[in-house]
Amino acid sequence: MKNISQKSMRRIFITLLRVAVGWHFLYEGLAKIVDSTWSASGYLLNTTGFLSGFYHWLAGSPALLKTVDVLNMYGLVLIGLALFLGVYIRIAAAAGTFLLVMYYFAYPPFGNALLNIAEGHWFIIDKLFIEALVLVFIFFSRGKGYGIEKLITVWHKYRSKKTRVSYVDQPSGRRNMLKNLATIPVLGFMGWGAFRNLNTYGADISSGATIQVKRQALGELKGTLPKGKIGKHELSRLIMGGNLIGGWAHSRDLLYVPSLFKAYNTDRKVFETLMLGEEAGINAINIGFPSNELIARYKKSTGSKIKVITQVAPNLEKDDYYEFINKAIDFGVDIIQVQGNQTDWLVRDNKIDIIQKMIDRIRSQGYTAGLGAHTVDALIACEKNGIIPDYYMQTMHHDKYWSAHPLENRVPFEVDGDKSTDHNKFHDNLFCLFPDRTIDFVNRTQVPVMGFKVLAAGAIEPKDGFKWAFDNGADFICVGMFDFQIVEDVNATLDVLNNLNRIRPWFA
Repeated sequence: MKNISQKSMRRIFITLLRVAVGWHFLYEGLAKIVDSTWSASGYLLNTTGFLSGFYHWLAGSPALLKTVDVLNMYGLVLIGLALFLGVYIRIAAAAGTFLLVMYYFAYPPFGNALLNIAEGHWFIIDKLFIEALVLVFIFFSRGKGYGIEKLITVWHKYRSKKTRVSYVDQPSGRRNMLKNLATIPVLGFMGWGAFRNLNTYGADISSGATIQVKRQALGELKGTLPKGKIGKHELSRLIMGGNLIGGWAHSRDLLYVPSLFKAYNTDRKVFETLMLGEEAGINAINIGFPSNELIARYKKSTGSKIKVITQVAPNLEKDDYYEFINKAIDFGVDIIQVQGNQTDWLVRDNKIDIIQKMIDRIRSQGYTAGLGAHTVDALIACEKNGIIPDYYMQTMHHDKYWSAHPLENRVPFEVDGDKSTDHNKFHDNLFCLFPDRTIDFVNRTQVPVMGFKVLAAGAIEPKDGFKWAFDNGADFICVGMFDFQIVEDVNATLDVLNNLNRIRPWFA
């Protein structure tokens, strides 16, 4: 480092900044071109702020929209190439700054943004603002870095004999030429990586500027979700459920609904839903084991910090109770929970010792251990046998809805069992079989409780279901939701938490 002059260090610093921003622009542009369905329409139509009328006007004209699409796609590519390779740097920096300013004012981070803090969307100073400042710095640096433009300038000086010493023939000249050309193989390497990423994750699955989440709805948020703690993990009181993502609809006799869920929730749509949920303040998701691969891809490709709670089951065929616990750890999850129907069946079949072994295994690996159940009798039996997890996850909903079969016909452990054709018996229609018994258990336990199925798979209105669960002792609620329901559910949670009629103290 002692042999590097301050001038060289400045040039290296400017070059690194320029190449980094150039790659970002280039990737954003290429991702839009590769995705044949991409259009700026959704982005423009959802804009907020004092310039929203202008953006809506652009989206309202097919000709203007087509022009905007082309300028976005190819403008980003050209700006990115120029910055990355170091040609027409000042022009590219000016054009890039203009684009970033346009993006910035489409969703300006001020006004109600002060009270709606979300990762990456801060008050006034956000990522777009910072990147624009970098481009302004590059513009006024007048290209004082390494790149092809610098090489061309030196070559012209050499050809016009304005310098006495040949730039190319001298060792230092050769070194400088290599520095100026160094970004070309780097571009190839990063391009290859992007191509692999595209084949793995789909077009632009990690690009927030291309994935169009419904940010307009975020302006309707009534506040910030409060949090509670389970072990070392701070979780939002409202946790996203994984059933809708995995296609488990619990749709009673509507046989087409699971297929409809899966058709709507493509990988791309799931990513959009998770992004919107995080921006709305939901920082955790509880998933069935098969969804781990998808959520791991989401976190890796977007840099998400969402807390992942995964459900595990024992492999009874192999007598391997820890197989899925180990796999969950390999997926990088945060919290591991014994799956609800597995707890029910293990208690029903007098295999309760397996539950204890699984809980012990989870804890021995340094993880928070949860215990789920549909029938509260399973949790009562575990408690009697001294099995106390770090938190319970229990179905919590009332039975005051039309499709709930009569109390006298309910049988413990029938949830996720055979579906009767008799309307008066279980048919995937009721998940908290004995609400009064559930309330008694929850209110006397002294570990955190996460209520789930609080809407009885869509049979109960959100505010009604949320209030029933929180009033009756839930510390968290886990709710499956589509992207268009997220803001509504967050607001319903805030309304309920501000008007509680709760006896049980918070245990998280």
